[in-house]
This record gives sequence, structure tokens and C-alpha cells, in this order.
Amino acid sequence: MAGKINRLSVTLVKMLKAQGLEGRLQEYRVFGLWEKAVGKVIARHAQPYSLRGKKMTLVVDSPAWMQQLSLLKPEIIEKVNRRLGHNAIRDIALKLGEVAPRRGETSEDLPVRADLDRDEREKIEYALQDLHDPEIKEAVRRVMEKDFLRRNK
Repeated sequence: MAGKINRLSVTLVKMLKAQGLEGRLQEYRVFGLWEKAVGKVIARHAQPYSLRGKKMTLVVDSPAWMQQLSLLKPEIIEKVNRRLGHNAIRDIALKLGEVAPRRGETSEDLPVRADLDRDEREKIEYALQDLHDPEIKEAVRRVMEKDFLRRNK
């Protein structure tokens, strides 16, 4: 079964590359691994907003945390790149804003949530907006939904 999943992910990546959407996939991956890369404390006060090229923008919930994170930029870049498995991020921009509250724990032992919240659905739709083939779009949507539900238990 694991072999089939690996082949599906390779196929999806190839399809997204062919349609010029590899950057969107990268952005989605950063959103999905953020808390595991930087830890719960930082994730409670800062969240990825966008990834354009190799520059990640974070929304930060207070000026004090903006100052702290500005000092931690090199460490955050290194941690996220290590989780991604390559140097996808070279710079971080910080912007003050509202950070969505964390839901549940990240323990693999907890049951999967039943549904996505509005913010998660918006992120998925944003990532899919340039996919025109309805079958591919629906397949990628299902994969992304399952991933969000498992990561945010």
C-alpha cells in the first residue's frame, strides 16, 4: 500500500509541475509542516501566510513576537528547509496580523477531525485555483483535505 501512495504522490507532483503549479504544492507543504518544524510555541504566535519564490511571509500576532522572530529567522529557515528536505526558503518576511488558534493536539494517537474549517478550505481552494482538469483537481483536493484533517487533529 505504501508503494501505491508513493507512486500517487510522484504522479501528482509531475502533473502539478506540468501545469506550472509546483510552487503552490511547495506552499501547501510549508503550511502542513509548520508546527512540526518550528514547535508549538512559535506556531501559536506565527503562521505561514504565503511562499513566493524562496521568500516566506509569516503572520505574527504581536510586535514582541515579530521582534523575537526577526532574530530567529536563520534558525526558522533552517528548520523548515530541513523538514522539506531541500533549501526551499531563503528569506522570511514578517507581518503583523491575526494568527488562527490552534486546534487540538498534533499527536498521531488522536482521532481524525470530521471536517475542515473555513480557513483550511480557503487554503485548499487557493492552491487548486489554477488546476483546470476537474478529475485532477478533485483528486488533489481529496489528498489535501485528508492531509489537513490528519495534521490538525
